[in-house]
Amino acid sequence: MSRRRSTTIIPRSTRTRGPRGRAARRLIGACLLAATALVAPVGIPVSVPLTGSGAAMAQEFHALARVDRAASSLRLDAEEGVLVLALTQAVPWRAFTLDAPRRLILDFREVAWEGSGGDVLARALGVEGEALRAGTFRPGWSRLVLRLPAPLAIETAEMRTDPVTGGASVRIALSAVAEQEFSARVPDAAGGLWALPPRAEVPEPVRRQRGDRPLMVALDPGHGGLDPGAQQGGWNEADLMLSFARDLKEALIREGMKVHLTREDDIFVPLQARVSQARSAGADVFVSLHADALAQGKATGTTIYTLSDTASDRASELLAKRLDRADLLAGVDLEDQDDALAGILMDMVRRETAPRSEMLAGYLVSEIGASDGKLYKKPHLKAGFSVLKAPDIPSVLLELGFMSDERDLRRILSPEWRDSLSGAIVSALKLWAAEDAAKAALIRR
Repeated sequence: MSRRRSTTIIPRSTRTRGPRGRAARRLIGACLLAATALVAPVGIPVSVPLTGSGAAMAQEFHALARVDRAASSLRLDAEEGVLVLALTQAVPWRAFTLDAPRRLILDFREVAWEGSGGDVLARALGVEGEALRAGTFRPGWSRLVLRLPAPLAIETAEMRTDPVTGGASVRIALSAVAEQEFSARVPDAAGGLWALPPRAEVPEPVRRQRGDRPLMVALDPGHGGLDPGAQQGGWNEADLMLSFARDLKEALIREGMKVHLTREDDIFVPLQARVSQARSAGADVFVSLHADALAQGKATGTTIYTLSDTASDRASELLAKRLDRADLLAGVDLEDQDDALAGILMDMVRRETAPRSEMLAGYLVSEIGASDGKLYKKPHLKAGFSVLKAPDIPSVLLELGFMSDERDLRRILSPEWRDSLSGAIVSALKLWAAEDAAKAALIRR
């Protein structure tokens, strides 16, 4: 997937030609970026703010830095830790910690991470599993998330720049503290953690569709940015779902519907932000797109999920938890997001919305099956997916297949199969919209 590379503009009067000129331009660019990042004169370390209130703010310009894996290192245990990240140039940055689970967060504007979710860097640093994630967190900003084995607080955080190459080295030193002290150092999400979208005016409630206007469909390609989702055979779920969502969007538009994508690029979007986007877009229906992978066992076929506090089975429960955990691994603060009174009110609204979601799931099962699509043995399941919790928007989560199954992966990669599945989804939505509108008319009477 291509990415536009931003560059620092050097005044013409400072430009020179040849190798020495190129070196001079790199040095000038590095100095400009270092100034933007509040980095001190070359060679002098500066500690970045450690609280949300001192977070780095967006600048007028930014440049793309890359990580020098060979010059980067990590030493981490329950008593102390030192992370060194070597970058090709200085960029604005900040560092802080989060609790539950304990994580070290580094934000940069902006760093290119090789591989999916920072897996190449993780291997270079000797980190296994999901202990390290890295990728695009929001437009113009990259994030690295490192799981901490114990309450380790930031002791020093500094960036040094090289006067010759313009390269930079970020060094974070961690030391053990008491659990209470660690929690006290965690910044307030309102101070700039970007955990959730900024508060905005509440949009007018969307009038239930009655067939008298184009249907607005919110398509949600799962994962993205520093959360690649399932990975199999060199493919990752985030890229495959974004590609399919774009194709499905075109198919829906050709049928006269309107479409909003919750992400248009390989960026991370928190689960609650996806739901908020759908509501702001005036969505009549929300469809989240995924493709699972099993570490053990075998499964194949497309599955449609609807919301329920009680999961249909253990596998559905674990899948919902795994998708929700992606927000935590990306550094999103999920604390204090539930309000008892709001929960009661939303449950009342869901009593009307839930049957509409169930009806859509039924049409999807029917139309996908009729198109010779491969369905899972239990094609309609239920679980407590956070992304399906919009109380006022009928919502389903569609697992196209299991990437861990060779046949399913071939189908997901096949243009013909994708076209057939898109056609089945379009047909299901048209049938659902017609019946939903008819029921709305009966309620009005």
